[in-house]
Amino acid sequence: MLNQLTGFDLFIMAMLLLILPAAGILASLRKKSAEQYFLAGRSIRWWTVAGSVFGTNISSFHLIGMLGVGYSLGFVQAHYEIVFPAVLLLCYVFLASYRRLGLFTLSQYLEIRYSEAARLSYTILLVLIILVQLVGAFYVGSITLQWLFSGTGLEVSYPLGLLLIGLITCSYTIRGGMESIVITDTIQTLLMLAAGLAVAYFTFSQPEIGGFGGMLAIDAAQPAGAQKMHLYLPASHPNLPWTGIFTGLLLQHCFNFSTNQFIVQRVLAAASDEDARRGIIASGFLKLLVPFFSISTGVAAYYLFEARFGGGDFSSDAAFLKLIETVIPSGIGLAGLILAGLATATFSSVDSMMNAATTLLTVDVYGKYVNREAGDAQKMRFGRLAVVVLVAAAIGLALLTYTPERSNNFFLRVSAQLSYFTPGIMAAFLFGVTWPRAGARGAVAAMLLGPVYGLGMEWLLEHGWGISLNFLHRIGLTFLLCSLTLVLLAGGEEQARRRAGFEQIGAGVSLPSLAGKVGLFLGLQLLVLLSSQLTGLPAREVSGFGALAAFAVFVPGLLREGAGFWKSDLLYAGLLSAASTGVYYYFA
Repeated sequence: MLNQLTGFDLFIMAMLLLILPAAGILASLRKKSAEQYFLAGRSIRWWTVAGSVFGTNISSFHLIGMLGVGYSLGFVQAHYEIVFPAVLLLCYVFLASYRRLGLFTLSQYLEIRYSEAARLSYTILLVLIILVQLVGAFYVGSITLQWLFSGTGLEVSYPLGLLLIGLITCSYTIRGGMESIVITDTIQTLLMLAAGLAVAYFTFSQPEIGGFGGMLAIDAAQPAGAQKMHLYLPASHPNLPWTGIFTGLLLQHCFNFSTNQFIVQRVLAAASDEDARRGIIASGFLKLLVPFFSISTGVAAYYLFEARFGGGDFSSDAAFLKLIETVIPSGIGLAGLILAGLATATFSSVDSMMNAATTLLTVDVYGKYVNREAGDAQKMRFGRLAVVVLVAAAIGLALLTYTPERSNNFFLRVSAQLSYFTPGIMAAFLFGVTWPRAGARGAVAAMLLGPVYGLGMEWLLEHGWGISLNFLHRIGLTFLLCSLTLVLLAGGEEQARRRAGFEQIGAGVSLPSLAGKVGLFLGLQLLVLLSSQLTGLPAREVSGFGALAAFAVFVPGLLREGAGFWKSDLLYAGLLSAASTGVYYYFA
């Protein structure tokens, strides 16, 4: 497809891709303990936490899919990248417990808080979730490699693409473990940002667009129903209804950043609590860049193709590569840089998923049930074997599920399929850290019944009333059912054990306290909205006031910090909240 690639482009791409396994292999040469293998010796600094979290969270699937959804649906997709509530939940509710307990896996937290059955339930569900995501990453990654190299003389077949992804990631993951992964993830983050920013720059530089402001003007000139640079779609919208965004999608963000092993593992590996908090907050800022260099670029691509080609009959998921062909100058290595960024985006997610799954299998299955006396060497040997088995399984399943035709907005479809498992897990963790009466029976039931509730709800509504339930609404309703299950089954257990488990996790955050902070934020935002209504000012005009209201929630904490407030992570958490809230208003 990219037949304008030159030899210099291919040279740049090859050099950048060789950096990854080389850096990972170098990091693997040092002799490691189990803690160094699975958690990098708990020594990574905040910038590496940020790069690794972002690299793990963003893949070629996201870069291509996000731009494609921006092309087809518009800026509303930015809600997937505005994650400040989830970042704050991890930093100020869960992190203290996770770090104080010295965990390897989040399932260990559930055993301390609830029971061994809760630990095993989480391990099984997370390994299944990671395996499904791993298959999806291989599937889309190989298709991406096919697209990228089509017409270059270096064509990659679908099976060969799967094999290349497996071999490259295994080359540094098997021996180097987490230490190799966080180093390569940081490099991958830089390459992804460079690729995304390059595509955005050249897209907005086209005369038909005239910069970001020009694109906003073009969009504003469209009929009301056809404008794309808005964050909110009707509650009846089949893909991204605004009601689902502030319920199901918010819960999904909280799951990903607070209770998902392969994201939180980076926080567990941080050198200190401060490094962990600063790193996760920095990753929130990096995520906030994605709507502006990826999603809005998809919107710009829509208007560019309309102006230059009269539209296009290709799928939205092909918009990214069509854009590279259209706007990127040839012969200067930029196309090679972008291809390398896309390729490494695939590797960064695959290696992190492999490491998280093998950590769970090693610590929670092998070390718990197979060989309780296993030393570091035996655990690492099992972990390396588990990597090979997982990669082989993922490649095999990706081959079985391959179909040459994909429907539009593949990103949304995969998100919907994975979300059956997450509401019950989120309920177990959230009630476990904030409500001392939460017990093991309720937590296990919530986790295991979550998928049953979701599937059953959809079936009943569709076959009983002919109602198609949006997956974001289904997540929110399933979370309510899981929470009700946990509350109803709270009694009947020995109270001292519940109290002991709750006190040992040491979060110091109660459900009323958490609700109070959320209520203060919402109350201030309601005042801003009310002022907007009374004065007749549009939401864009009051975006600054909304941002200030978001920051105001952090002011009491900053005052307690005194003269050193500028060093406090609270300052940067407040700035992230303010920037995100400003985006909510400005693009309303």
